[in-house]
Amino acid sequence: MGFSTFHWSWWLIFNLFVLAMLVLDLKVFHRRAHAISIREALGWTIFWIVLALLFNLGIHLWQDKLFPEAVAAGRNPALEFLTGYLIEKSLSMDNLFVFLMLFGYFGVLPQYQHKVLFWGILGALVLRAVFIFLGVALIAKFHFIIYVFGVFLVFTGIKMAVQKDKEVRPESNPFLKLVRRFLPLSNEYRQDRFAFREGGRLFFTPLFIVLVVVETTDIIFAVDSIPAVLAITLDPFIVYTSNVFAILGLRALYFALAGLMRLFHLLNYGLSFILIFVGVKMAIGDLYKIPTAVALSVVGGLLLLSVVASLLVPVKAAAPDAPPAATADRDERS
Repeated sequence: MGFSTFHWSWWLIFNLFVLAMLVLDLKVFHRRAHAISIREALGWTIFWIVLALLFNLGIHLWQDKLFPEAVAAGRNPALEFLTGYLIEKSLSMDNLFVFLMLFGYFGVLPQYQHKVLFWGILGALVLRAVFIFLGVALIAKFHFIIYVFGVFLVFTGIKMAVQKDKEVRPESNPFLKLVRRFLPLSNEYRQDRFAFREGGRLFFTPLFIVLVVVETTDIIFAVDSIPAVLAITLDPFIVYTSNVFAILGLRALYFALAGLMRLFHLLNYGLSFILIFVGVKMAIGDLYKIPTAVALSVVGGLLLLSVVASLLVPVKAAAPDAPPAATADRDERS
């Protein structure tokens, strides 16, 4: 796996395009806060997937000119992008479960959830760009880091497989504790505002707290997902663009699947095996390079198998005498 000499102008063009799409999304299509319908969410989900596939097609058609060194070395950048995109998209499903729990825990109304996800994902794009360049730079300077990443992914995959009833506890988030210690917080929502002034003082709403938790949670997920894509390619542009397209479609995917995510109760096992596979691929890369086409088939197969198994195996009923944590918490606060 080598590095591309991708011209800086294409980095600029791509990021300006992403910024323009985000501004269009927030200022035009979602200018007014409203609950996202399943139909609208499905439309945006399909839009972002098609956009990613068109970008992938563009790489395929122009990779001889855009990635001459990679093609000369026998690599297929288009296939690397598609594999990285699929890995990132499948691993981001875990984010959706966390978003669902967080919004329930804090009692965020559906019409305000989009704004939180918008700014949360915008921050995630910046943080992931930093992580990607750090990861690539570390591997370039210290080759043994690639083995550390590989072992870490295998360990994370095993941990994900054996972990039962994963719970999100925002109150134990260290960044949230720091925010509560130094910032004046209000206990009441002010529609979709993150902050407001009252009596000459600035107060932050619970919606800002949700945003902080979403941002810090994504940092944790990035620690898993970025090394997983680096196991496919070390080309920073491919890693970055595959991450960006997967994240940009995450908001729409959340609203499209929010009511169905409980059905995919075995997806966790599929994701764990994907992490173990890419971890092994990264760790043995110097001894045997698993072809990208094989990696794409394995990742896609594992994801499809876990989804089909989730639909065939019924979900175990929860204990009726245990109220949901989010409901109990809201009742206590009220």
